[in-house]
Formats: sequence, C-alpha cells, structure tokens
Amino acid sequence: MNYESYYIPANFTDAGKVLGLFEIRNLVEAVLLALPTLYLCIAYLPFSLSPKIIVTLTIVVPLAGFGLIGVNDDSLTRWLRSWWTWRRHRRIMYYRGEANRK
Repeated sequence: MNYESYYIPANFTDAGKVLGLFEIRNLVEAVLLALPTLYLCIAYLPFSLSPKIIVTLTIVVPLAGFGLIGVNDDSLTRWLRSWWTWRRHRRIMYYRGEANRK
C-alpha cells in the first residue's frame, strides 16, 4: 500500500480573512460603524482640530475594534440576529412549588 503524505500549510485557515485575523464580514461591519461616527465627530464637535482628532479617535477606535472583534467570535449582525431570535422566543418560567421526589 502506498500512502501519500499531504502537507497542510500553517496559514490554511487564513483564507477569507484580513491580515489573517479578521473576517471580511467583521471588517465591513467595523467600517459601517466607524465612518458615520467619524463624520459626525468631525462635522459637529465644537473644538479646534487637535482636540477634535483626539476625541474622535477616542470614540472611533474602540467602536471599530468592537466591530472587528465582534461578540463571542461572531460578527455583530450575526450575534444581534441570534439575540433578537432568543428575545422573541423566550418564555417566563414560573415555580409552582411542586417537585418530583422519589
């Protein structure tokens, strides 16, 4: 019997990711979160340029990082959809004082 050896490269899981870390979906969500926030900060903050940049970066960088990382290794929209589904289908359980004792 001839067994062939296949070598799996170390970066085989990097396909479809940006910089080998972030999924493309997470990158798109981060950009969609960061761009409107960036515009609103630059357009409407009543500071001069340097404080405006500092405040904008203080807000935009964590927001974009949150969009890149997601929640529990899911993208934000995927997590939001599963949370919304859970929220719609949840039920309240009442304790009636009964217990099965053997």
